[in-house]
Order: sequence, then structure tokens, then C-alpha cells
Amino acid sequence: MVLAVIRTIFAQPDAASARSQLDDVAARLAGQFPVVAAKLAGARDDLLAYAVFPTAHWRKIWSTNPLERINGEIKRRTNVVGIFPNDASALRLITAVIVETHDEWAVAERRYLSEESMAKLLAPAEESATTEAPLAAITA
Repeated sequence: MVLAVIRTIFAQPDAASARSQLDDVAARLAGQFPVVAAKLAGARDDLLAYAVFPTAHWRKIWSTNPLERINGEIKRRTNVVGIFPNDASALRLITAVIVETHDEWAVAERRYLSEESMAKLLAPAEESATTEAPLAAITA
């Protein structure tokens, strides 16, 4: 039941609604689950960090699939090498995997985030004007 109520925070259509819903959920849970309510209130900024971005990005930001894919690729490549002579050699391989993934996302036909949605980050948008943290701080 608690998880279902918390999920309603992320089902909101805009940042203001998500903030309001988080406050409502924390207040609703405070009586029966005070520890959960305190953790929700304490993690407010972290939980709503996605809301600074355009709504077109929200689904991609919520997912950990890209991170899991990168970690899987790093694991696959390190298993091929087996033993690294030093930490620097492992770091070079991991960096190469991440740079390769970045290049794929930046220039591939099927980008992780489309050019149109990325343009919304640089252009002032109505939804980013209502957020608590200015978008310029994130893109700087």
C-alpha cells in the first residue's frame, strides 16, 4: 500500500503536481508510517530532481536500463581481459566503454534522447520556469 501511494508522486503530469503530491503523500503517511514520511520529506529534492527536465525526458530519466546496460558492457569486456596489471589499465577500459556509449548516443540514428527534446533543455520552457532549481545551473 505504501509503495502504491508513493508511486502516485511519479505519475503526475507536471513538476508542480509532483511536488504537491509528494507533500500530500508524506502528510498521509505521517500518522501510520512516520519514518517513511520523514524520509520522503528529507529526500524531496532528490526524488523530484527529474522534474527540472522537460517532461519528454522523464521516462528516460526514471529508468535505470541505460546504466545497467553500460555496467553489463563493462562487465563483459573486463571478463574478456581477465586480470588487469594495474588500476589505470582497468580505468582506461572502463573509460573507453563509456566514451563509446556516449558517441553512440550522440550521433546514432536512434538517439537515447532526441535532438528535439534536447533543444528543450537549452530553450526556456514554461515547465522549467516553475521548478525550484534553475535549469541553467544543470546545463552549465
